[in-house]
Amino acid sequence: MILNCVFVGLGGLVGSVLRYLVSLLPLRHESGFPLVTLGINVLGAFLLGLIMAIAGKSPSFDPRAMLFLKVGVCGGFTTFSTFALEAHGLLSGGKPVVALLYMILSVVLCVFAIYGASALVR
Repeated sequence: MILNCVFVGLGGLVGSVLRYLVSLLPLRHESGFPLVTLGINVLGAFLLGLIMAIAGKSPSFDPRAMLFLKVGVCGGFTTFSTFALEAHGLLSGGKPVVALLYMILSVVLCVFAIYGASALVR
């Protein structure tokens, strides 16, 4: 149990640092649309789908590697709380159309990223 927590924690460290580094990219839109967070979440969903599809084809996939990648790296990299905060900011900032577009694109693109990753592995 403790060793599993270490693997998750190390993966979370990697994912969180990667998220921070990607967030430094100067991708800002005048509408306030959160391009970076959307990109992070779609990429994270794609990576999670890829990991799950590869693990599904490989019964010998190490369960600790799965914890490190799936729960740690992907969990640390993606950010639902930032998504929610940015959607709230857009709504309370009087940009309901941009907020709605962001929310719809976030859900749809992330689901399709998982699907696309698993289809890629098949």
